Amino acid sequence: MLKKLLGLAPKLELDGSYSPSKVALKLATTAKTDFENISYQKYRGERSKILVIFTEQKNMKMQNGKLFSTGNHPVEALVPMLHLRNAGFEFEIVTPTGKPAVLEMWAFPNEDEHVKSIYNELKPSLQKPKKLEDFIENSFSDSSSYAAVFVPGGHGAMLGIPEDKNVGKTLHWAHEEGLYTITLCHGPGALLATTLNNRSYLYDGYEMTVFPDAVDKKTPMIGYLPGYMPFGLSEKLKNLGSKLMNTKSDDSVCLDRKLITGASPLASNNLGKLAADTLLKNLD
Repeated sequence: MLKKLLGLAPKLELDGSYSPSKVALKLATTAKTDFENISYQKYRGERSKILVIFTEQKNMKMQNGKLFSTGNHPVEALVPMLHLRNAGFEFEIVTPTGKPAVLEMWAFPNEDEHVKSIYNELKPSLQKPKKLEDFIENSFSDSSSYAAVFVPGGHGAMLGIPEDKNVGKTLHWAHEEGLYTITLCHGPGALLATTLNNRSYLYDGYEMTVFPDAVDKKTPMIGYLPGYMPFGLSEKLKNLGSKLMNTKSDDSVCLDRKLITGASPLASNNLGKLAADTLLKNLD
């Protein structure tokens, strides 16, 4: 009751899940992003496509059994995509089974005209994405048309995607074909899928930025999460051999070989700039 009075109690949704408290929303979300509308010299080559893997799952079960209302974070998805679109790239949007992509709409920056514009532009593809398995069957042979695979962040990226064999196949394909892999915050959970089918972890020894477990452990205190996380993502990545370059949920980004990562929602703009600049510089 006291937490509710103080605005620290997570909000109960109609489906029984919980979204962040009033205080958490005030501290951790923004009505307008720091997106920089840069005029890039647009890419004109053959590798103009970027595969974007969204989650289709919404509810994450915490250690206490409560469900967190999640999905992909809209800022972490759309701000990097704004930069990549402005740099001349187009998107192919998929989910694991072709069900609609799920976004954390409680984190949507409603006063940001740039984000609203690309969201409306992409909405048909988000509502009716392609199925990842169909992409594998139809497009793996067309790798010369693709520049990168992008996995947006949000806690929802840890739902199903790390255990999805087709995600693992896609990341191995991208690695073998020389495509870039772009992800941020909790999106690097997708990298765990590269170990499925008894395969070696692709990013052993790679430097990367990822949302710190230490911060996830603190957020239940302000009602962002309704309980403690089911597992620690940064700990798992570190145990597999990744070199974590951040200790805070800040705006830091990292480029190691063809892996581009960001630490948190605050890194969305920097990640977009780094990804756009890197692709423009290095693609034919």
